[in-house]
Amino acid sequence: MIASRKSLLTPNRRGLLAAGGGLVGLLALRPAHATASAMQEAMKAFCAGVTPQAGRVTLDIPPLVENGNSVPLTVRVEAAMTAQEHVRRIGVFNERNPQPNIAVFHLNARSGRAEVATRIRLGDSQIIAAIAELSDGSLWTATAELVVTLPACVES
Repeated sequence: MIASRKSLLTPNRRGLLAAGGGLVGLLALRPAHATASAMQEAMKAFCAGVTPQAGRVTLDIPPLVENGNSVPLTVRVEAAMTAQEHVRRIGVFNERNPQPNIAVFHLNARSGRAEVATRIRLGDSQIIAAIAELSDGSLWTATAELVVTLPACVES
């Protein structure tokens, strides 16, 4: 039997219940935000048991961000970038985005400069951390705290 056009447009109890259940399901499936502990676990995995030292790494990121959709980030490491001393990799981590890992950049002596620049999305005000691994196996770190007034990664 074919339903009339009017009955298709008229809301009924089953339709409303199905729509409500679908809405609850979508809210339950939203990605969770990373936490400070998730960020610490990601950083521990990157460090593989070595404790990073503060220093030699500079994070250039604005302390106040109007729009979290495109935030400029530059990480610089004090290293000569020679065969004897160079940066192997730089990891960037965040505290409150859906995933605690932002990026891992792999460098070598031929990279020229121990510097990487990119744009990132930030879902909220949070702490950003960068860890650099040098060729001698030492790890160096820096953190920056920033405020985001209009967050990205938010579903409306």
